[in-house]
Amino acid sequence: MNREKMICSILLLIILTSCVSGTFVVNVTQTSYQAEENHDITLEWTFTTNPHSSSNSLNIFCELLADLRPSVLFHLHEGVEVPESQDEQFAGRVQWDKDVLREGRLRLHVSRLRTEDSGLYLCDVLTSYGSNSGRCWLNVTAARDRSEPETPNTTSPPQPESWDMFLFCYLIIVLVMSVLCLFFPRWFLFPAVT
Repeated sequence: MNREKMICSILLLIILTSCVSGTFVVNVTQTSYQAEENHDITLEWTFTTNPHSSSNSLNIFCELLADLRPSVLFHLHEGVEVPESQDEQFAGRVQWDKDVLREGRLRLHVSRLRTEDSGLYLCDVLTSYGSNSGRCWLNVTAARDRSEPETPNTTSPPQPESWDMFLFCYLIIVLVMSVLCLFFPRWFLFPAVT
């Protein structure tokens, strides 16, 4: 899959996320994770399942919303993992549990954490019976010198202003796409065949 097709798939996923409504829910098991550099962590989302739906209709797109640009953490297209769309930052460091997916659980194991893995993680889940997204925060601290005494961290993780701006822009795009879906549903749901 070339880069243009991947970008089109991502945009289509975002558009369809805003168009399809219902009781489909995506949750995170934890809203905030704390870890140390070079350690491993498991990020987990849960979503509504439908026993009458095939895993071939399942599309998942997870990304780290970073300062400069989003980084793709995981991409599942029609039930099949698309490793070539994964950002180089996460290449070879993300494993997922296929067995729990049918139970409505997405478990991503990220190994050898880096401080640049810190940030807001957004996971969009699109199925034939609904779509939604869930987000969680990961804060990766630099590895400590073991001779230093440990001090508890009681402050909440900082959230740079640029992420607020990115989320604001993302919400504006979703709002615009939702309005377009309301007024032009056939264009979004049944695009012209070329």
